[in-house]
Amino acid sequence: MRANSSSPPALEIRQLEAWYGESHVLHGVDILVKPGEVVTLLGRNGAGRTTTMRAIMGLTGARKGSVKIYGQETIQMPTHRIAHLGVGYCPEERGIFSSLSCEENLLLPPALKTDMPGMSLDEIYAMFPNLAERRHSQGTRLSGGEQQMLAVARILRTGAKLLLLDEISEGLAPVIVQTLARMIITLREKGYTVVMVEQNFRFAAPLADRFYVMEHGRIIEKFGAGELQEKMPVLNELLGV
Repeated sequence: MRANSSSPPALEIRQLEAWYGESHVLHGVDILVKPGEVVTLLGRNGAGRTTTMRAIMGLTGARKGSVKIYGQETIQMPTHRIAHLGVGYCPEERGIFSSLSCEENLLLPPALKTDMPGMSLDEIYAMFPNLAERRHSQGTRLSGGEQQMLAVARILRTGAKLLLLDEISEGLAPVIVQTLARMIITLREKGYTVVMVEQNFRFAAPLADRFYVMEHGRIIEKFGAGELQEKMPVLNELLGV
C-alpha cells in the first residue's frame, strides 16, 4: 500500500546540523523518505547515523536546519509533540521495563491520534509468536531477540506510521533476524514508512527501497535498490561489506 504521489514526504530533512554540547556531529544532512518506503542509513560506527535518528526526534543538544514530518516543520518542537505526529523511535538500547511482563510492556504506550490505527495484541502476537509465548514473562527474563521484538512491537501498538529503527538486528541470532526481516516486509505491505540504521548490510540490502551512506556527519552517497549491484565496489570501500 503506497501513498498517493501528491502526498507530502513522510520525512524531509534539509541541511540538518546537530550538536552534543560543543561537539558538532551533523553537518548539513539531506534525506527524503516517501510514505510507504523503507530507507536504510549505512555507514561506519561514528558516522552520525544514530545522531540523525536522535536529531529527528529532538533528542540531541542544539539542532538547526529543517525536519519536516508529513509536511509539518518540527525543528522547534519538543520530542513529545514530534512523537504525536505519528513517529515511533526504537533506540538501540531498547528501553524494556524489566519489572513489567512482556504484555504489560506492550500495553504501556498511549495511542497516538494518527490515521494509522495501532496494532492490537492479537496482531502483534500473530507477527511475533515468541512474544505470545512469553507474554507473562518479566522483561528481564526475555532473550535479547525477544526484547528487540518487544521494543518494536511496543511502537506498533501506538499507531505510529513513521518508524525509526536503530540497529534492530545487532547481535541477534539468525532466526531472530529472519523474523525481523519478515516484519519489515509486512509493515511495508501495510503502508508503514521505515527508516533503518543498520550495520548488518546483508539484513538491510534486500529490504530497503533506497540507501543513504553517511560519513563524518554527512551524506556521501544515495542510491535506489536497483543500483545496489553497481554500487557494491563503492560500498566495499566505504563500509567494508
